[in-house]
Amino acid sequence: MPSSAIATVVKMMQSLPDATQNQVVEHLREYLEDIYDEKLWDEAFEKTQDKLVATAIRVRQEISSGHTKPMDYDQL
Repeated sequence: MPSSAIATVVKMMQSLPDATQNQVVEHLREYLEDIYDEKLWDEAFEKTQDKLVATAIRVRQEISSGHTKPMDYDQL
């Protein structure tokens, strides 16, 4: 059984012309795809947090020990 929020949206949409209903459905599809993409990104990012922290610590150590040099943008 759909939640009350879904039932409310369905009732609201039923009063719209078919063409408008189709537009709403398309907007909802796009919005839901964005939400799913964000969820996947968040999950992927979460899995790499430990590696990112370790890399940041290593880079800071290399900078403080003088093992780095300023980037020469002309060499890019």
